[in-house]
Amino acid sequence: MSSVKHRKKDKNHSKRDSSVASREQSPVKEDSPTPRLLTPPPKLSTQDQSKEKIAPEKEVPKAIEPTKSNEFAYKIAFYIVTLLAIITRSWMIHHPGEVVFDEVHFGKFASYYLRGEYYFDVHPPLGKLLIALIGKLVGYNGHFLFENIGDNYSENNVPYIALRLWCAICGAAVVPVAFLIMKELGVSVAGCVLGSVMLVFDTALTTQSRLILLDSMLMLFCITAIYFWVKFQTVRHKPFTLQWWFWLSMTGFGLALVLGVKLVGLFTVATVGVATLFDLWEILDIKRNQDVKIFFKHFAARALCLIVLPLVLYLVPFYIHFALLTTSGPGDAFMSLEFQETLAGNVKTAGATGTNHFLHSHEHVYPLRYDNGRVSSNGQQVNAYAHFDNNSYWQILPVDPEYFPEAVELTDEEKNRDIRYLRHESYVRLRHLTTDTYLTTHDVASPLTTTNMEITTLSYDKAAARYNDTVWKIYISEGKDKKKKIKSKKSTIIIQSAQYNVALFTSKDKLPDWGFKMQEVNGNKKLTQKANHWTIQDVQHEKIVPEKEKPKTKHTMPFLKKFFELQGLMIHHNNALTSSHPYSSSPITWPFVIRGISFWEKKEGVKQIYLIGNPIAWWLSIIGPLFYFAMWLVDRILLRRGIDDFGPAVRQWWDKSIGFMCIAWLLHWIPFFLMGRQLFLHHYMPAYIFSTIAFATLFDFLGRTFMKPLSYIPKTTPMLKWHGGQGGTKYMITVMVVILIIMGSFYYFMPFCYGTGFPDVPTLRTRKWFSTWDFQYA
Repeated sequence: MSSVKHRKKDKNHSKRDSSVASREQSPVKEDSPTPRLLTPPPKLSTQDQSKEKIAPEKEVPKAIEPTKSNEFAYKIAFYIVTLLAIITRSWMIHHPGEVVFDEVHFGKFASYYLRGEYYFDVHPPLGKLLIALIGKLVGYNGHFLFENIGDNYSENNVPYIALRLWCAICGAAVVPVAFLIMKELGVSVAGCVLGSVMLVFDTALTTQSRLILLDSMLMLFCITAIYFWVKFQTVRHKPFTLQWWFWLSMTGFGLALVLGVKLVGLFTVATVGVATLFDLWEILDIKRNQDVKIFFKHFAARALCLIVLPLVLYLVPFYIHFALLTTSGPGDAFMSLEFQETLAGNVKTAGATGTNHFLHSHEHVYPLRYDNGRVSSNGQQVNAYAHFDNNSYWQILPVDPEYFPEAVELTDEEKNRDIRYLRHESYVRLRHLTTDTYLTTHDVASPLTTTNMEITTLSYDKAAARYNDTVWKIYISEGKDKKKKIKSKKSTIIIQSAQYNVALFTSKDKLPDWGFKMQEVNGNKKLTQKANHWTIQDVQHEKIVPEKEKPKTKHTMPFLKKFFELQGLMIHHNNALTSSHPYSSSPITWPFVIRGISFWEKKEGVKQIYLIGNPIAWWLSIIGPLFYFAMWLVDRILLRRGIDDFGPAVRQWWDKSIGFMCIAWLLHWIPFFLMGRQLFLHHYMPAYIFSTIAFATLFDFLGRTFMKPLSYIPKTTPMLKWHGGQGGTKYMITVMVVILIIMGSFYYFMPFCYGTGFPDVPTLRTRKWFSTWDFQYA
């Protein structure tokens, strides 16, 4: 009977409860099993509708101000997890005293900054500049180039501890920032500690933060940008105030930082971008009864702080990058000749193409039939070779007007000196000196790139019979003046077949053993690709005295032109990292810790550093996003059936806290499925941080409401009760048990973090939970 009476009461009051969306819901008896039903709004007369005005969205009351005891508990917990993070990241940071894994790259790049020598890398410069700054502060001059894994630091007098310590501090700082995010989301002290412990005692985050790598800075700047956005959300109901502008601009600053370390910072930009679109969509709602001009003010403010500001700040590290690297270095060959002219130092041979290889041929021929069954011309091989030898000399011959009437007429200077200069749009033939054959192409597929044409050579007799097939047109890549002379080491040229309209092209694809592992050369139908570009490195002519090589005169080039050239090369070469790697892995395996990465090993003492996540923590973290998406779907289905078990306030908090972290997790993970480049476990680390926050927030919410009836949840709206609580004894005990399990798992796999080794190989094998964990010696 009581159940029937209760439903009747709800019916009588449905009109009152549903007339104003923001009004607090009527109380529901905690022991009532009957769910709340959404009732339709009352019908209004035409006159009432004209008078009805929906008020702007009111500020959702913030959490109950923490009591002094609660605030003290938050502070103590914050300091403890921060201290633990510092200890785990810095303990035994001196070991091993050798170059480990990618320290060969990022330590080397820091040295180049201190030497002023130009280098090229696929990542933006901010992280490497910060490492170089630490080196400068401790008196390091860049004398060591981190050439090989295992090179000894102490023997070479390298302040590696200071460089590693900077990265460790950045990695440790991730934990307190994550703690602050959870606190802002209303998570209890116990929940904040749980989430922080999952980060503190994670073997992957710890390992990656202890070495001279970029990832600790990437993770710190990523989580910091998200923290700034969360803080901005707390003041979103105070638009255009000083606080509002501060946190919005700080979000833009954070985006610039994360983007300045690695281009995957774009995923963080996308996360904030999606949240911004949702924000603007809500502001545009007519129910807010705001002038559309207010919407455009909000749009302009966000565009200024979240687009313009990050882009401007993103340029700053590149400006410093160019200002420091002023002399020739190993990165010259990647850049255009115009760019190279801005670098001081002696002239260097940069190679024949952007791959720094020389056009090469020899007497060996293409196999008549390839392994896949395709047939070749069985002609002489033409390829690209990294080393210059006699097989890389080609004689440039003018075309005979009798055979090729389009030949360019001689200038007066050429007639007087009895010499011909190579100019823009000149027609020539290329004779290979050591084999006395002529470069040609024909309608046969190249060995590796079947859409392109095979490049080969013809003997003198065959070349005479197929004269037009051996004619090539030379273009200066950025030239228009036909009178402009082509200069060795300075002009970038395109060598295009006059007969077939394909350009001489080479890539990093290596020929099989029959091609001596040299790079393939073929005829490319896509004439605008940069891989079609070549330079002439050396000229020998009986009537031209070679100029003595002189020190380069330093030229200038506009900053933005240099920036866009470097940016394009970074993206191109990053996408070109497609070769296989023994420790690469698929993104689908990352959350489940199926594969790791071997960083360093030493047989004595069965020591190794192996990057692997704490399995317990990683498996728990994936529960958060999966549970949220399942509950979101169930809740929306129930709403379609008129059943609301959560209430609008809980739902809004649920979506803007756990939901936001789950979106961040997705946007830092899913894009990797679309990439064709090499991928590794450490690419998942930012996503793991967000899934951990989502799990801790969800666990805290469910843990503190689990023992309550379902009706308790809407009763606590607008979240004041829940935000102010800290959970009961059972919840605290549960959190403590989970924390102890995570810490135990960390201790079990800890030797892989610090390279401390194992008593023997059988002990090592006990840690091998999956056959795909390819430990050394096990």
